[in-house]
Amino acid sequence: MTDNAPPPEDDRTRVVSRPVPSTAEADTGATVITAGGFTTASTTPVTSPATGTTHEAGLLPVGSRLAEFEITRVVGQGGFGVVYEAWDHTLERVVAIKEYLPTSLSTRQQDGTVVPLSERHRETFDLGMRSFINEARLLAQFDHPSLLKVYRFWQEKGTTYMVMPFYKGDTLREALVAIPAGVDEAWLTRIMDGVTQALAVMHNANCYHRDIAPDNIILLEGSGRPVVLDFGAARRVITDKTQAITVILKPGYAPIEQYAEMPDMSQGAWTDVYALAAVMHVAVCGRAPPPSVARLLSDSYVPLAGNDILRQRYSDRLLAAIDAGLGVRPEARPQSMAELRAALGLEVGHSIAPTPRTVPPSGARSSPSGADAPTVIGGSAHIPKPIAAKAPVSNDKRGGSNNKAVLGAVAAAVLAVAAGGGWWFLGRTGGEGDAGKTAQTATPAPPPDTAPVSYTHR
Repeated sequence: MTDNAPPPEDDRTRVVSRPVPSTAEADTGATVITAGGFTTASTTPVTSPATGTTHEAGLLPVGSRLAEFEITRVVGQGGFGVVYEAWDHTLERVVAIKEYLPTSLSTRQQDGTVVPLSERHRETFDLGMRSFINEARLLAQFDHPSLLKVYRFWQEKGTTYMVMPFYKGDTLREALVAIPAGVDEAWLTRIMDGVTQALAVMHNANCYHRDIAPDNIILLEGSGRPVVLDFGAARRVITDKTQAITVILKPGYAPIEQYAEMPDMSQGAWTDVYALAAVMHVAVCGRAPPPSVARLLSDSYVPLAGNDILRQRYSDRLLAAIDAGLGVRPEARPQSMAELRAALGLEVGHSIAPTPRTVPPSGARSSPSGADAPTVIGGSAHIPKPIAAKAPVSNDKRGGSNNKAVLGAVAAAVLAVAAGGGWWFLGRTGGEGDAGKTAQTATPAPPPDTAPVSYTHR
């Protein structure tokens, strides 16, 4: 980890109310591939300021009023926004308010108004704010207990605000760190039940998350119910505009189609299927699978269904479902959340009815997910007791000459992107594994410690 300030492109800030285990604390570097090589950037958690914070810090002071809401504390701040805890005087409840505040583009005046740093920043500032509004509209159209909910949004003081529930709990990443001996299958299946239903709701609206990882799922305190976090619209739009970055990926969780736009490998529901299968792989093995881009030419992934030690602890159905979801090519995976649920033995309701298994359409382009993310408040989500020690997963290498052309296309795309701005690989170094310093690393880190912004409902 370096002493450099976190780049404004990485808005995913996490704040917890209790110390994070040492394995998570070590997980703080972001590897950047540029034309000149690899560099590392830090992501620094933001703590709540004391009462009396002034506009000089760029934040609204405690006690400020926004419509019927009164700011009670700062939850966290990222490169593109601030999350406050607030009291709703009308409905008498605690809420989270997210404010659009791109620190590299704007400043707050003494009267609380947010303005662009200069006229040359205005176009990008306005573009990001429109994206922030689109994020709010996107989230507001969904109504599922395992998806982030937006109560309302409005424009005031030169910027935009959205109001959300104030969730409280641990991320799935934190829960897994707290269970070093492995998770219980029933517990994991319950989490997948909620997450797959939530993603199916998104997919039915032609919206794909494309950044599913253990740090993007929060388990609510008390019930343990999962809520999917971290969408990221404003960050993507602004970074596209400024050409600061092109793609944000997490090795081990990102399928091959996210590395380059190719006619026969477009993104879709199967993209989230791969990432969710990688999350389950982390849960049962303690580490993410090998990066998909490396698996194209020399696949070091060994099917879990063939691991006798894992089969003593987990059902063949679960292990086979994970293997299927981690198919390198899109057409090799379940094509929808309904198909993945069927593979896991979960009930498939009419709202997520199975779709025909088809090869992803040539040249199809998926819709942007349309949201930036919330800041997670650490809590005490229900975590099962440890079970038997986890088994190591062996490695074998299987070539795939028919994938050489695809790998060449991916390599060319990576070089082209590196020349223009670079890829962000949000891999991390932690106790469960090593994110590695290249895309070809065979054992990337488990859940990265760059959590999305999430909230806490009371």
